Amino acid sequence: MEQYILWNQYWIWFALALVLGVLEVLIPGYILLGFALAAAAMGLLFAAGIGPADMMAGSLPITLAIYGAVSLITWLALRQIFGRRDGQVKLWDKDINEN
Repeated sequence: MEQYILWNQYWIWFALALVLGVLEVLIPGYILLGFALAAAAMGLLFAAGIGPADMMAGSLPITLAIYGAVSLITWLALRQIFGRRDGQVKLWDKDINEN
């Protein structure tokens, strides 16, 4: 009898992407969006069976390491796209204690 493993099911990753996407809408800041996009990418990998899907299917640590790497890459890319823009930082010319 084959053991039913949840982490290699594509619908689990799509559900995680949906939950993280909803949380990003509720808590904006482009933090959870990178994790949501990475979860969707993992779901696509498992659904299509391409890339490292065969290697990830049998090992949770490898799956989580690849998910972490994809999350970091997407978060850094989103940081470049939606990051701090010029003129967003408030510069103080005068101290509050100066007269």
